[in-house]
Amino acid sequence: MPKNSKTVKREIDDDEVTESVKDLLSNEDNCEDSFKKSSLMVGDVPQNKERDVEEGSEEEEEEEEEERPAWSSKLQYILAQVGFSVGLGNVWRFPYLCQKNGGGAYLVPYLILLVVIGIPLFFLELAVGQRIRRGSIGVWNYISPRLGGIGFASCLVCFFVALYYNVIIGWSLFYFSQSFQQPLPWHECPLVKNKTNTYVEPECEKSSATTYYWYRVALDISDSISESGGLNWRMTLCLLAAWTMVCLAMMKGIQSSGKVMYFSSLFPYVVLICFLARAFLLKGSVDGIIHMFTPKLEIMLEPKVWREAATQVFFALGLGFGGVIAFSSYNKRDNNCHFDAVLVSFINFFTSVLATLVVFAVLGFKANIMNVKCVEMNTKKIVGFLGKEINPSLIPHHINFSNVSPEDYQQMTNIIRGVMENDYPRLGLDSCDIKEELNKAVQGTGLAFIAFTEAMTHFPASPFWSVMFFLMLVNLGLGSMFGTIQGILTPIVDTFKVRKEYLTVGCCVLAFCIGLLFVQRSGNYFVAMFDDYSATLPLLIVVLLENIAVAWVYGTDKFFEDLKDMLGFTPYRFYYYMWKFITPVLLLGLLVASIIQLGLSPPSYSAWNQQLAQEQSLSYPPWGLAVCISLVVIAILPVPVVFILRWLNIIDENTGGLSTVSYKKGRIIKDTACRSREDDEDDASLLNAKTPSEAPSPMPANYRKQSGAASGADIMLNGSCSTGYVMPNITDIPDMPESDL
Repeated sequence: MPKNSKTVKREIDDDEVTESVKDLLSNEDNCEDSFKKSSLMVGDVPQNKERDVEEGSEEEEEEEEEERPAWSSKLQYILAQVGFSVGLGNVWRFPYLCQKNGGGAYLVPYLILLVVIGIPLFFLELAVGQRIRRGSIGVWNYISPRLGGIGFASCLVCFFVALYYNVIIGWSLFYFSQSFQQPLPWHECPLVKNKTNTYVEPECEKSSATTYYWYRVALDISDSISESGGLNWRMTLCLLAAWTMVCLAMMKGIQSSGKVMYFSSLFPYVVLICFLARAFLLKGSVDGIIHMFTPKLEIMLEPKVWREAATQVFFALGLGFGGVIAFSSYNKRDNNCHFDAVLVSFINFFTSVLATLVVFAVLGFKANIMNVKCVEMNTKKIVGFLGKEINPSLIPHHINFSNVSPEDYQQMTNIIRGVMENDYPRLGLDSCDIKEELNKAVQGTGLAFIAFTEAMTHFPASPFWSVMFFLMLVNLGLGSMFGTIQGILTPIVDTFKVRKEYLTVGCCVLAFCIGLLFVQRSGNYFVAMFDDYSATLPLLIVVLLENIAVAWVYGTDKFFEDLKDMLGFTPYRFYYYMWKFITPVLLLGLLVASIIQLGLSPPSYSAWNQQLAQEQSLSYPPWGLAVCISLVVIAILPVPVVFILRWLNIIDENTGGLSTVSYKKGRIIKDTACRSREDDEDDASLLNAKTPSEAPSPMPANYRKQSGAASGADIMLNGSCSTGYVMPNITDIPDMPESDL
């Protein structure tokens, strides 16, 4: 018997029993209050169904709020969301898109799409996580059981991304460990000695010192994805260190990861500001900033710019991963998640702008140095041609060949080109224009591990700046990894009730074992494959289905009522139209555009050719194409599988399948009053909570005809001590036997 039950003696007069269920209940004076408390209003089930569920679950929800972990402070939660959304893409993807798509003009479509797509979807994920207080699996099971596969798809995508994302953290750890040297090991090309002479490594001489170090020393890369080459032991150790850090930080859930966020989320801003201040003191940095903010307005009219801006907004906020939902599920119900959505979105945007300023300032400095080297090399060519190919009279008198400035060089070449128009190409003189150097688009690993490292070799106290830079990359990566792993752990812990410590260790060990694929000599090619195919399309589909599930299945009006109840105010009507119409259409258009782009460009990857000392594009082998397709199919497969299983009733749609009782459409309701066994021995079977088919019903025979389908709580109507379910739609309860009363 429940602890709070009381023994109530009831006297029933058979002559006063009527055919009405309400009349029967009205005769049970001593139990009337208990039935009100449990909200089992049988007489009018359809009209009071929603109220029954809400009132009956209040006690359960309050108990769960006490048990569920919570953030120590609002600041800790905001830092966690910022750390998850602000990642490596802000440093090496956003600046590249700015450079490629019109400089400062690119900020206009990005801001527009941030407001139209980013903030509404980010607000939606924060709200459903905070309202339902579950991970992605539980949230979408609750909103629409047939779309419950969305949560499983999010977990799979998180796992795929975590596999290769932690490899990048491992690379950063390797460079961090190598930065405590003066000069830096990638400062200049290595020398090769043989019996007769010493010469510069040919592969390095053809490329550059930083490029050679990245491909040949750090990755020791093979020539194609088909050549495994065995494990790179350095990167294997770094990957092990990266997964160990993630495991220790996530072991105790948000209690441990939340504290780490204070450092991992704030330290990158300190480094970026220090880099910006230092870069402004370097020659050429202003040229880089001017180049960034010089708008190319005509590029804004190209659809590709808007598609890439939408994709960047989409991934910058971490939509669809489940991490946003997981983090917000540990909030209090009355937290203002709308304010959080706007705040985190704009912090993410301004972080991208800050990182872009730093990158272009440093690249401007690097371009200036490369331009000076270009001028020196080509000036030597001109001196060699004087009196032979070039008439000395063509050289202006004020030019001193011992110190030729870029401006003097441009003047010389313009004069020589004008006079020797036909023979000029034969001279092989480079233009040495700083704008051409800045227009060389670099992104991803090329920006972080080649371009930026090369620039830092020219910094005063270069080891210090290298240590700071790669420590910043490690922290940016860890912040995003915490959210990604939380998107895996929280739904599984909520659904299957496993120990978080065991699950965390098991997940990290499994991921490390699979991650050995990425630390082979061909591992960089697999990182590119997973980055291109395991996240883009599946995440677009997941977020589109999330939007449809809330706006059209659950209902935007009902969702607005939930938000009003939760926040204490009604959100702007702007969100209603965004969720209902605009955002789904834009997401569908983005999905179609991405599919068309994949169809028009055959799957390929950039391989490093050792003989040519440069990258070349290669097509995937047949098994590589199969892996690419499998990544997309496996990531999205849970959505149709769960839908079909629920549609065929293989998994009970009302109970949410494998989910716990808190995901159910109905709630467990506990009766607060019980009869003693000795007072009513005739109905003793009901004290053991037997079903109506196992015990006589106290209801009149014509009760079923009046109330339609019997409620799952019928076993409670005699005031017995038991547990019943209030379910919204139950049509398969067997007929009850006629009552002896």
